[in-house]
Amino acid sequence: MNTKVNILALAALLISQIAFAQLMEKKTTFTHADTLRGSLNAQRTWWDVLRYDLTVKPDFDSKTIEGKTVIEFKTVYNVVDLARDRAVEYLRMQIDLQQPLIIDSIKKDIDVLKFNAKTKTYVHDKFVSKKLDFKRTDNVAIVQLEWEYRLKEQGTKDSIIVYYHGKPKEAIRPPWDGGWIWKKDAQNRPWMSVACQGLGASVWYPCKDHQSDEPDDGASLTVIVPDSLTAVGNGRLIASSKDNGLASFTWAVKNPINNYLIIPSIGKYVNFTDTLMGEKGKLDLSYWVLDYDLDKAKEHFKQAKLMLRAFEYWYGPYPFYEDSYKLVESPHLGMEHQSATAYGNKFMNGYLGRDLSGTGWGLKWDYIIVHESGHEWFANNITTKDIADMWVHEGITDYSETLFTEYYYGIEAGNDYNYGQRKGIFNKEPVIGYYGVNKEGSGDMYPKGANLMHTIRHSMNNDEAFRQILRGLNKTFYHQTVTTQQVEEYISKQSGFNYQKVFDQYLRNINIPVLEFYKDSIASTITYRWTNTVSGFNLPIALVPSSKKIWANTEWQTSSLKADDLIWWNSKNIERLYYVKTKQLPSKP
Repeated sequence: MNTKVNILALAALLISQIAFAQLMEKKTTFTHADTLRGSLNAQRTWWDVLRYDLTVKPDFDSKTIEGKTVIEFKTVYNVVDLARDRAVEYLRMQIDLQQPLIIDSIKKDIDVLKFNAKTKTYVHDKFVSKKLDFKRTDNVAIVQLEWEYRLKEQGTKDSIIVYYHGKPKEAIRPPWDGGWIWKKDAQNRPWMSVACQGLGASVWYPCKDHQSDEPDDGASLTVIVPDSLTAVGNGRLIASSKDNGLASFTWAVKNPINNYLIIPSIGKYVNFTDTLMGEKGKLDLSYWVLDYDLDKAKEHFKQAKLMLRAFEYWYGPYPFYEDSYKLVESPHLGMEHQSATAYGNKFMNGYLGRDLSGTGWGLKWDYIIVHESGHEWFANNITTKDIADMWVHEGITDYSETLFTEYYYGIEAGNDYNYGQRKGIFNKEPVIGYYGVNKEGSGDMYPKGANLMHTIRHSMNNDEAFRQILRGLNKTFYHQTVTTQQVEEYISKQSGFNYQKVFDQYLRNINIPVLEFYKDSIASTITYRWTNTVSGFNLPIALVPSSKKIWANTEWQTSSLKADDLIWWNSKNIERLYYVKTKQLPSKP
């Protein structure tokens, strides 16, 4: 998700973080449902999702939906080789669907073989749908497969179909809370969508609701609505029809996509298009907005090209050329829905007309276009396996705001913007959350993650090498799910410096490092050390005038400096480029 925080939301976020920190001091507990949702167990690991084909029909008046999900998968293990007691576990599938939605049935197409007496062989006769037994517990269904299913070889492809209906959880304050969105536009017409990051895609359709398993072969979404409305989904429109007062729209993506990014948007939409000649050739751009917003959107959405050019420079090619790039006007502030970014910033610059950095630079561009589209690289192209590591999504994407500002307004503007973000850091709990229970870490992951990236960049003192690291991450982990360890190790390896203690400090600790120093202008020396840090903290400080590095650690050291470096070394300059505090001592320690 995104930094979606208005003034009231900022206050609410601060209150919630303080309350959670207090709770953490006492005891943090998780339920069985949390474990089922957030962990990988025997009923999840034996099968790998290949594709989702979704069909949903919402009813605006009753706030209900009915639908079906076809889940295509392949076996990960050769189950026949397992002992019988273990194989039994791999004959069960965990399918996630959150209450109060109801599963009507789960079926599997069975290939019926018929014996041909003349050829003395079995031939395919027909497919029939066989109902599978299942048991609901918490927000999942445990599906029972036949014992013969254990004979499936590793890599065997199969599918099941889940039919369901009901009244899904309603999002009251989307996107900060999740669920189906039932709203009306300014002309009192139905306007529907879904926001489900964190809460999970299973709030509206059956799936394996875990970030580590994306459908390798993409997904399709068919939405059936009254023929006065238009439904928009991810990727490209591949089919549409109208009949008997209803309209059907089928959208599809060819690339892997995370569950929470598959989203329908339904309203009185109109469309206009454009193209961009990018790093991989022609990129199709498509914009879907409410009919009365068409003129303002045509002007305001010109910023999308500016964003794409900046981020292809910093991050590499847009990761989903095959599925196009889209902005879709939404009944909430915004979300990073892959190839169909949700946009609700009212066609204003800044964040609903405000600059979250307080520097003025954030009013030069539309926050939602820049931030949410930045997620196409970090969140959609590179996705964390566990949401505890969401800083990879949010922290690096938050830094994309600094990079965009720098690309168009200069490096000092970028430094200003990044420094201004620090007022949103509260340091009440670590950035990394709890693993295996579907729990994100602190909301600090946004501005603190951005400042971590800025700190690493300046300690490297090589902007081109830093840019190649960002591009390399997107190339190395292209369309993959990752852990924070993979990202941390990649940055360390490519930079030629072990940043492990730096990551520990900013991601797993709430203290701000303090650089204590004594400045001897007569002797032209600096005596310094780090305090308030994890053991072994070793962030180097690069001196801007000479590019010399000071290899600071937790022990007192003294270095001789040239005149320009000595002048540069002061609290203001250091704190501007590094997320640290400084303390100048009156005498040499």
